[in-house]
Formats: sequence, C-alpha cells, structure tokens
Amino acid sequence: MKPAAALTLILAGATVIGATGAVADRPALATAPDAAAAVTPAPRAWARPGVPARVTADRWARVRALDLDLNSILSTRVRGGHWGAIVVSLTRGDTLFTRDADDLMQPASTLKLFTTGLALDRFGPTYQIGTDVLRDAPVDANGTLHGNLYLRGGGDPSLSTRFLGWAQSPMDRLAQEIAAAGIKRVAGDLVADASAFTDKPIPDGWKRRYLSAAYAAPVSALSLNENVVWVAVTPGARRADVGLEPASTAFTVSNQVTLRPGRTGASVAVYRSSEGGLDVRGWIGAKSPTRRYSVVVDDPPRFAAGALRASLAALGVTVTGDLRDGTTPAAATRVASMESPPLVDIISQMNRESINHVAELLFRDAARATAPDHIGSVEAGRAALDQFLSAKVGVPAGDVRVSDGSGLSVQDSVTPRAMVSLLAYAHSAPWSSAFHASLPVAGESELLRKRMRYTPAQGNLHAKTGTTNTVASLAGYVTAEDGEILAFALIYNGGDRWNARTAMDRTGALLASFSRE
Repeated sequence: MKPAAALTLILAGATVIGATGAVADRPALATAPDAAAAVTPAPRAWARPGVPARVTADRWARVRALDLDLNSILSTRVRGGHWGAIVVSLTRGDTLFTRDADDLMQPASTLKLFTTGLALDRFGPTYQIGTDVLRDAPVDANGTLHGNLYLRGGGDPSLSTRFLGWAQSPMDRLAQEIAAAGIKRVAGDLVADASAFTDKPIPDGWKRRYLSAAYAAPVSALSLNENVVWVAVTPGARRADVGLEPASTAFTVSNQVTLRPGRTGASVAVYRSSEGGLDVRGWIGAKSPTRRYSVVVDDPPRFAAGALRASLAALGVTVTGDLRDGTTPAAATRVASMESPPLVDIISQMNRESINHVAELLFRDAARATAPDHIGSVEAGRAALDQFLSAKVGVPAGDVRVSDGSGLSVQDSVTPRAMVSLLAYAHSAPWSSAFHASLPVAGESELLRKRMRYTPAQGNLHAKTGTTNTVASLAGYVTAEDGEILAFALIYNGGDRWNARTAMDRTGALLASFSRE
C-alpha cells in the first residue's frame, strides 16, 4: 500500500469524468503537500465569483472529512491484505476518494459488471438468444425422418429451471414443437451441436477444487440447467425411486438406495461410474420427502441432447440412432426453436444472484458478434472487451485483464479506476436503466439483503458483490444525502475478507450520508 499521506492527492488536484466516462486527472486547483497543511489555503483557491469563501471552506472541510473517514475505515480492523478503492461523483464530475486505484487487483464477481456492459452494448436490453432443432432429410407421410435431428445451441444461459421453473424442461417445449411438425420417428442420430463456442469447457485460472461445484460447471454453447442435473430420490411403496431432473438418456442410473420403514431421514451419495453413468447409494426413510442431490455434468452437449431424447420419448417420438456430437449442415431445415427471455432479464438474474454460468455464456455470446469466425471464446471475448473499453469507456489497455467472464479465475485482474470508469459510462449509456436495475439493493434484495440494513444505504445503494477465499469486493452506485450520484469501487485482496466486508458496509453507509451542503 501507499502511505496515508498519498491519499490527499485527490484534494490537491480535482478529477473529472471525461466524455467517454473515464476518470482522468486535470491540473491542480490547490496544493496539499501533506495532510495537515491541506485545509487552510484550499477554500480561497476553490472560491469562484459569487460563491462565498465560507461556503467553499465548508465544502472543502466536508470532502476532507470524508477522505479521512474512509481512510480510517479501510485501515482499521482489517488484518493485512491490500485495498484498492475509488469514489467518484457522477453529478459533479470529481473524485472524492482514492486509494491505490490504479493497482491491478483480483475482482472476483464484480468482473460481471464488465460482462454486463459488454453484452448490453453489443445487443441491447431486448436481445434474445435462440436454441434450434433442425433436420437434414425429409419426413415421409408416416412421420419418419430419414436422417438426423440436430440440437444446435446458441449460447443461451436461460435453458434452466431457474428461468422456467420445475414444471417443464426446456427440452419438453422443443419436443412438443418437433411432434407438432409431424415427426414421429427419427431413423438417424440425435446430434448435439455446440460449435458456436470453442471446445474449452474450463477457463484458465479456475482452481481444481472448484470443478465439482455447481458454481463452476463446464462452459458450452449447448447448456441445459446450468449444466447441473438433480438426482431425485423418493420413497416408494416397496423401494426407493431414483430419477433425474431434468430427465436425460445421457446417463445410466444405478439405484442402490434402500428403503427404511418408519424413518424420515436419508443418507444418499451419488458417484460417477466408470462407464459414465451415475451410481446412487445409501438409504431413505419411508416417511421422508423427496431428496434432491446436484451433480455437475461433465459433457453438457450430450446431457442436453439426452434430455431432448427423453422428452421426445415421453411424447411417443422414437430416435433409433445414437446420441453424438456434430455440426449442423448449412442446408438443414429448422424444425423447432426456443428463444430466451430478453437480455435485461438474464443479466438481472446473473448480477443479483452472481451466477457464473450465465456470465460465461454471455461473455462468449458477445464475442461472437465481432469474432472473425463468429465463434465464442475467451480470447474473442477478451478482444471484444478491450475494444469496448478503449473505444467507448476510455480505459487504457492493460487495466482490465481477464481469463473468463465471471471473475472466478484467479488470473483476472482489474484496477478500481477502470471499474468506476465502466460505472460512469454505464450510468449515461442508452441501456443505463437495465444496468442499474440488475444490481442488488442494500438491505433489501439478493446478495445485499442482509447488508447495510438500518443505515442510510438501505434501499439506496445498489452494487455488485464479489467474494472468494481471498477477495472481497463491492462496486456500484449510491445517492449521497445532498442528492449527488456517487460511483464507487472497493476491492480487497487478502485473508481477512469478513472484516473487509464490514468495512465496505460502513463505507456504503458513510457515502449515503455524505453531503457537501
């Protein structure tokens, strides 16, 4: 960290937000060689025609007090680690506080703000993402398709129970359209087409221990249920019943769960078999409700295609061939399609619940729009993000370095100044309302529901959170007591993230109560 005296730099030289939204320095209006000497000469230097010196003195004192209070909050009660922070007034165009704002730091899930901005800038809030089913041969009068059926993914992250509920699988809807098109039998294969993205399911920098968790499921252009399958165990009349939600023929399931009369509990474990199936073992009480256990899918395209096959079978449509991967022929005929909800709804779910899977798919979707081969990848996403930040946001090359779109990679790094520059640009962008609405609200919603309650920040501050074992971050907006809109980025890298989070909440409350008047 830099010494505390360096924090008075913002009082020595005002800063402005440029036309692009970037935060940039301008020549100093007053000098502040150290913390003690800053207060006396500054009011006269700030005075403007028609503005009494006493008023400017009061405003200077309040900004100075805010600087000292914020520095104290970030410097006490947090054991070790590294802070990067910046607070900017979007209303007045000046910077109120900065601390190592140009240092590269791991952002955790606040990186999703960059993915959000990129996707909204590329597509707009009403954009929808499609998933198609196509055929490569005709259907005869008896309803037999003499060829293959292709399930082509377009990178839609909303094909899940989170968006559609438990009542019906997305594959059920597609199966109904296929049956309505007159297809009763597929004489060929059911082909899973995930070619819209490069075949790299695990981004660089994801720790190995993440990979069995639902928040780090593999990435694919053809993804179903966020690439997590639920194993549902239900007590039956004589034995336990085991099923998959959503149903998929991609797995064989071995049911080794016993039924225990009179019991209400359960002890069940799910193992992967050597043949790629699932072994379900343990016991469940006869009086127990259905128990569900999540399993991360290691082959998302096959899982999705197997779910479509299961949905077709439930409607009496048979597929005589195999499940396999492949690419849809250019001349194939569309049979069924499904559109995602509008992008504004998807990003709201993503940011409010901090869903890594959604961020990864949107990051690659945005890249496809400008990639030379129109294939989504981290490399193409990085290039698209760099172009967006340099051309529109005004962030220098190298201030944002990403290896994924969610912030889960330990190789991601950003500067707090770059993050606030993005917030400043987003605040005035055509899609500003969608960006703002996607953020949790302090004391009221999602990941901020229990934070900053009963403070001036409740119902006021809205921001994206970020948390890993070594990162705590918070970035967003708050309205100060005098009506100013403030944008802020607070990033802590270190081992004392719980105390760091408390410091962030105190900062949010202090900013909400700030006034220059």
